[in-house]
Amino acid sequence: MAEDLFTAAGDERAAENAPLAVRVRPRSLSEVVGQDHVLAQGSALRRLVEGPGDPAAGSGATRAASVILWGPPGTGKTTLAHLVARSGGRAYVELSAVTAGVKEVRAVIDGARRELGTSGRGTVLFVDEVHRFSKTQQDALLPAVENGWVTLVAATTENPSFSVVAPLLSRSLLVTLRPLDDADVRTVLERAVADPRGLGGTALKVTDDAFDQLTRLSAGDARWGLTALEAAAAGALQAGADTVDAADVERAVDRAAVRYDRDGDQHYDVTSALIKSIRGSDVDASLHYLARMVEAGEDPRFIARRLVILASEDIGLADPTALPTAVAAHQAVQLVGLPEGRLPLAQAVIALALAPKSNAVTSAIGAATADVRDGRIGPVPAALRDAHYAGASRLGHGAGYAYAHDSPRAVATQQYPPDVVVGRDYYHPTDRGAEREMVERVARLRRIVRGSAPEPPVGS
Repeated sequence: MAEDLFTAAGDERAAENAPLAVRVRPRSLSEVVGQDHVLAQGSALRRLVEGPGDPAAGSGATRAASVILWGPPGTGKTTLAHLVARSGGRAYVELSAVTAGVKEVRAVIDGARRELGTSGRGTVLFVDEVHRFSKTQQDALLPAVENGWVTLVAATTENPSFSVVAPLLSRSLLVTLRPLDDADVRTVLERAVADPRGLGGTALKVTDDAFDQLTRLSAGDARWGLTALEAAAAGALQAGADTVDAADVERAVDRAAVRYDRDGDQHYDVTSALIKSIRGSDVDASLHYLARMVEAGEDPRFIARRLVILASEDIGLADPTALPTAVAAHQAVQLVGLPEGRLPLAQAVIALALAPKSNAVTSAIGAATADVRDGRIGPVPAALRDAHYAGASRLGHGAGYAYAHDSPRAVATQQYPPDVVVGRDYYHPTDRGAEREMVERVARLRRIVRGSAPEPPVGS
């Protein structure tokens, strides 16, 4: 009995000294922020959190299912595991794939089987960073999951299709958690300030600028934001202040405050400066603005999308590798996220800034679009119309079509555009970069296709 009292006292003291993110962890589904898509009424995860149901209820009962929670850091994976554990009076055991091995996994499973056999109480086994488990370690979980000895709740930041063995994946529900948006993170931070378990007992106030900075720097990771908030609050209290401001946050996270409003002028001004610096071939200024955007917490996918657009808009065929480079950076950012994602972004920015520039692609599609909008959309020449359906030949479709591959160099004299735009030139290659080689090629092809020059012999 005395041991139980000491244990309870120790747990209470540990709770008081726990990090802020642990102290203010949601105690119910109503407090969970940002994962409505997987917690809707009737969803599998909600049923799991709300409990296994009454076995006497027949078909309405819900058997506890193991789940794999996949999502970025700080999105609620551990919180949901705790909520699952509380439901139905289950025991809760937590393992970290960083430190636990097969021996520890088997010990937990043996304990869960004894608990189930003696008291009938189920056990929730939470495995954090399950992607770090080897195949052998994951295989050790299979009998327990298969036979219902434990309800496995596994968390991972990596795609389970590649990091979790197929048998374990097939025996579990896969739940994908989304990154928290700025409003979600702001809600979590504000609750932590008001919550008696958090900073509610300190009478500290937090300025809007501090909230904004914490939200930006969190980049969707609520745990990081709470950790930074706690550090900033500790610094303010130590200095005898009653308010946490942006300077406190800056000192706490050892990171300069970047004045950057993602919904205001700074967002548009810095983005514009980045694009114009790349267009102007100033590689150093381009990197400066990229760094400002990344450090301010700008969505790296937004930056990558702008680079993809710029690759066609301002470089185009002057460097045909520009667009693949930008697209690769976009894919890399989605794959690895930040902070590592800044490297492919920087590589793309450098490549695009140093590339020869041409807006010929932009001008070409602009001129063609202008003609279409002006009504220059005459009928498709008969030779080019679809001739594959019954009766098409009676309408003259395909008549006189010159199959390009039957001509020298696969270029045939033939009218391709409607009459109304015959002879209009949209694409005008520049003499910069790879486009320089296209100037004469484009002119020669136009002469042949339009019939103003004979088709060249094959050997020429």
